Amino acid sequence: MKGVAGIKSGSTALLSDAIHSATDVLASGAAWIGLWVAGKKHPSFPYGLYRAETVATLVISVAILLAAYEIGKTAIFCSEHPVDVEKALPVAVISLFVTLAFGFYQLRAGKQLNSPALVADAKDYMADSLSTAVVLLGLLAHKIGLPMDRWAAALVSLFVFRAGGILLINSIKELMDAAIDRETERQIIEFIESYPTVVKVERVLSRIVGGRFIVDVDVIMKTPSHEMADKIADQIEEDIVERFPKVVMARIRPHFAKSPYLVRITPVEGPDGPLSEHIGQARFFMIEKIDRESGKVESRELVENPYRNVEKQKGLLVGKLLLSFKPDQLVITGHKHGTAIELLKKAGVEIIEKK
Repeated sequence: MKGVAGIKSGSTALLSDAIHSATDVLASGAAWIGLWVAGKKHPSFPYGLYRAETVATLVISVAILLAAYEIGKTAIFCSEHPVDVEKALPVAVISLFVTLAFGFYQLRAGKQLNSPALVADAKDYMADSLSTAVVLLGLLAHKIGLPMDRWAAALVSLFVFRAGGILLINSIKELMDAAIDRETERQIIEFIESYPTVVKVERVLSRIVGGRFIVDVDVIMKTPSHEMADKIADQIEEDIVERFPKVVMARIRPHFAKSPYLVRITPVEGPDGPLSEHIGQARFFMIEKIDRESGKVESRELVENPYRNVEKQKGLLVGKLLLSFKPDQLVITGHKHGTAIELLKKAGVEIIEKK
């Protein structure tokens, strides 16, 4: 709409702003190309064809930078010409309103959904609205007799140059195997270390491919066997891809560091027992730290079950609570199944049944 109005009204500034708005469309087009090509398989590209998006973005960024140069050159070196403000002004006002309205809507949705990506994109929309505001001011100045259209166009060319420059820099960083951002890396490390059998994350290697992430992680584990370690590593790989949508490939390499102590959890009805038949209904959880060599209990802690009277998702909440203590063993009696027990089994916790 801005492009058509810019041509019909003769406003170089409005036409320049249309090109600026088109940069987002072109970037989305590059992402679409990357997604389409990434779905293809080829033995020469074991990590996938995700860089197709990066290459497309690189080409588009160069085109945008050339457009910014042409806009700036035309605005500075060409003489001022008449502008039909009556045609251009309404379009500029509508465009500014739509951009700001969508930006604020997206910002609110991003905060409600706790989505950093939505919030960042919303801020980008609101930043883009500045170039439209510049065009609007130039048109208003032209309306009162101040020929500012070409200078507004020159200023907009800087916005276009900035958009193209960001795309170019990001493309080059990806082609040079840049690591993922530190915040996402920190979140991935915290997620992995939340598993009870994981002692710590030793090292993280990562790379960005077409806006997506590949991570390679060395993890110190305390497991009774190599088979169990491999099983847990496979599960963590699946969970990372599910939890972090941008991660398309995760590889966990387990290493062993056996702790001199093991942590045993027993659901009980009181400090001196008896054992609870239902984990979710247990009044307390006895958490014991036991020396592996002597079998001596080094410490004992009684933790109250905060989810005992919860009606919905009790098993899930209790299971997550118990996992936070990083147990090696869970002592049960009575019911052998349930969400909490399945969560602990899945995480590699040994289930000990007592009659």
